[in-house]
Amino acid sequence: MKERKIGVIMNGVTGRMGTNQHLIRSILAIRDQGGVPLSNGDRIVPEPILVGRNADKLRALARANGLERTSTDLDACLSDSDYQIYFDAQRTDLRKGPVLKAIAAGKHIYTEKPPALNTEEAMEMYRAALQAGVKNGVVQDKLWLPGLLKLKYLKDNGFFGRMLSVRCEFGYWVFDGFDQPAQRPSWNYRKEDGGGILLDMLCHWRYVIDNLFAPVKAVSCIATTHLDRRVDENGREYPCTAEDAAYATFLCQSKEGDLICHFNSSWVVRVRRDDLVVFQVEGTKGTAVAGLRDCWIQPSSLTPRPIWNPDLPQSIDFYEHWQKLPDNREYDNAFKVQWELFLRHVVADEPFPWTLLEGAKGVQLAEAGMRSWQERRWIDLEELKG
Repeated sequence: MKERKIGVIMNGVTGRMGTNQHLIRSILAIRDQGGVPLSNGDRIVPEPILVGRNADKLRALARANGLERTSTDLDACLSDSDYQIYFDAQRTDLRKGPVLKAIAAGKHIYTEKPPALNTEEAMEMYRAALQAGVKNGVVQDKLWLPGLLKLKYLKDNGFFGRMLSVRCEFGYWVFDGFDQPAQRPSWNYRKEDGGGILLDMLCHWRYVIDNLFAPVKAVSCIATTHLDRRVDENGREYPCTAEDAAYATFLCQSKEGDLICHFNSSWVVRVRRDDLVVFQVEGTKGTAVAGLRDCWIQPSSLTPRPIWNPDLPQSIDFYEHWQKLPDNREYDNAFKVQWELFLRHVVADEPFPWTLLEGAKGVQLAEAGMRSWQERRWIDLEELKG
């Protein structure tokens, strides 16, 4: 067995997501476990350098996690042959330039979603990577959430019969900052900084629906800005220029016919459901309801027979006839799982289908949702090609 060290430029990981999910729970966790094992017994060990604009924040983050290498000079890092991978977790509006620079420098690309602000730029990045011959990927972490893995297991084993519909409720109350501090960055609510729930969440829903249920063919969407003013991290009040809720219906085409998916996404909703996100999949033979980790099923044999009669108290406990799926395996952090797959892809050429093209499809759906809202009509999706 030998260690196969690979340098990773990590740009923008001083933010909440970059620090917690990508640095601590993925790259450092991989190092702590001794690397990513390969079939021949070798282990891939990532060697990160933290890159960004604020030297003090970078040094503090490095010290807190036992790292030494930081830099505010991205060009110098890209010219260093010790680093083969460029990872970007910056704000979306800052991503395109550095990614194209990294591609030109021959680095393999892994980036947070969405890869760009619009489909044209996302496809430009994908085509540049394709032409340069560098490997590339986009974070699509929700595919490895325990709840969604359980849904995939049910589908693969024919539990649903013919799938009829999918409903999703996502979101929670993000405080506006007047009475309590907001728990999301203020740029999320400024369109000029790449904010908005359409670009954020419809990118997620595209890969979830495409991979778990059926390819999305068309969308009808309405969105809105429910709260028009918030307070930022510095205590300053600012106008919200990006939408904070979206209500979308997706028409999907499966081998069995049309599948309807309806997803509500909101940062201004108080949670009274099983989890921050809940997926309900209806099928001819049974139904499943999944959150981030747990999944409940109701096959036809356990389905109650309600009768509509509002003049009498409801006699059925509708939570009673559900079975909770057991945790028959260990579930690792979803971001870490995809990092390991990407590292194997780079080092051992193992398959990795979640490319910049797949990321562009997410941006395409977000743009289509925006057009549907503005034009008040269904928008068909064209096939994206390299």
